[in-house]
Amino acid sequence: MPVEFIGMVATAAGSESQGSSGPVVDPGYLDQFVRAHEEAGFDRVLVAHASFMPDGFVVADQILARSSKLGVLLAHRPGFVAPTIAARKYATIDAFNPGRIALHVITGGDDADQARDGDLADKPTRYRRTDEFLDVLRREWESAEPFDYDGEFYQVRGAWSAVRPPAGRVPIYFGGASADAVRVGGKHADVYAFWGEPLAGIAERIREVRAAAAPYARSPRFSVSLRPIPAETEQAAWDRAADILELTRARSADLQKFLKGSNQVGSQRLLGYADEKDVHDKRLFTAIAKATGAVGNSTALVGSYEQVAEALVDYVNVGVSTLLIRGFDPVADARDYGSLVKLVHEQTADRDLTPPPPAVPVATTAQA
Repeated sequence: MPVEFIGMVATAAGSESQGSSGPVVDPGYLDQFVRAHEEAGFDRVLVAHASFMPDGFVVADQILARSSKLGVLLAHRPGFVAPTIAARKYATIDAFNPGRIALHVITGGDDADQARDGDLADKPTRYRRTDEFLDVLRREWESAEPFDYDGEFYQVRGAWSAVRPPAGRVPIYFGGASADAVRVGGKHADVYAFWGEPLAGIAERIREVRAAAAPYARSPRFSVSLRPIPAETEQAAWDRAADILELTRARSADLQKFLKGSNQVGSQRLLGYADEKDVHDKRLFTAIAKATGAVGNSTALVGSYEQVAEALVDYVNVGVSTLLIRGFDPVADARDYGSLVKLVHEQTADRDLTPPPPAVPVATTAQA
């Protein structure tokens, strides 16, 4: 299994350093963005979710129609769509585009953004709801016979779907850094996603998630999200990073207008690393995360193309098999990242990235 590369697309131009411009939905821009990722060798692109964004299911369908093999990782917040209906939505997309859709579960770390869509539940409640949501979702995908479900949040009677993924599942990616997230993600995730922390932090988090997954005899893969800033030379890359930081600082107030990243445990972790120092592991640049309040994945890898590729491989070496990379000049960077994709594949061609079998918890062994 080769390293999986995931990009991120939007329906309009913009980034932390560039601001936003043009219409909210620009079909021509989306077309360029999709083609840039497909030509650069990406496996999937993420369609993100927030209360003010265009509908992700429609955007995912447009991406798939504009490409021949590019997959989509469609973010979804449990709680707004019944799990049986969500299951059929994903299964229907999969039926038209076999193997090209995946679900990215984001329970929601920003209370204010949840409230804009009418969800006033607190985070612990949202994670309990997510757990049930995924229980029902999987049953809808897997069950050839009608089933009932009785939970705290969902009760269904005779649920059954005529459209189901051929393998009985669509891949589930899961994001979140809190203890509740690890507990629920350990139970359900096929791929557990982290923001770009230093290598030691990622290794620690992998151990935590593997321990949470072990009681369910599950062995998830792992993803890390980073913002590469490569150039022909290391100095040129750091000069570019300094320019991006300056532009981002000038726009930080607008960026945080709708999303307050500091409410999220993952954001707090990034800000903690940024407070320690600007650069970790030689080229993990955290100053942009600090400038944005760590709204979203905002830590960068800075260096020559070869140096950034080596840094990406360092994450593979600690157990990551999916790399979600996106730039600050979105379309141009997506095109440019083709060289990083090629270099990383060359350096990991002989690796077996199959997850290890689930670890047996010490407590279970002692009881046996």
